[in-house]
Amino acid sequence: MTAPLRLTALDEQDLEVISAALQDAVALLGDFEYSRRLRSFTMGFNRFCWEAGRRDRRVRSGLQIGHVTAARSQNIRQGAEDAVVNLLAIRFEPGELPSGQVICTFSGGGELRLDVECLDVVLADLSRSWRASARPEHDLADLGDTDGETRTR
Repeated sequence: MTAPLRLTALDEQDLEVISAALQDAVALLGDFEYSRRLRSFTMGFNRFCWEAGRRDRRVRSGLQIGHVTAARSQNIRQGAEDAVVNLLAIRFEPGELPSGQVICTFSGGGELRLDVECLDVVLADLSRSWRASARPEHDLADLGDTDGETRTR
């Protein structure tokens, strides 16, 4: 078993590490919560443990993004709490520094854009890992496609 991940991102390079750890994570939209009062956006994922090497494992993980002033989505079904989404990547698009947008890209063209005053992201594994039913696989020929499809084998 690998140790639980506990990662913090305060700059773009840190966020790239979190993005890599969350590639192909799946979530229910009901596990997303935006709190205007707390100025945070929280998401729960079943993350594929890429760091486990060839052992195909998943783990329950939480991602919290702080200092959020607005949240918008595109091509994500609002009100469909049982809808499953597959995270492809997270990136930071700077504005007037230190502010900008945290952009979460999902397969099928879904996108979540969070306006932030500064980059403040935390990823933490919340459970023991379990055997994954399949390992996500990406065809290199599909990298130019915009449908974001992930294949498993």
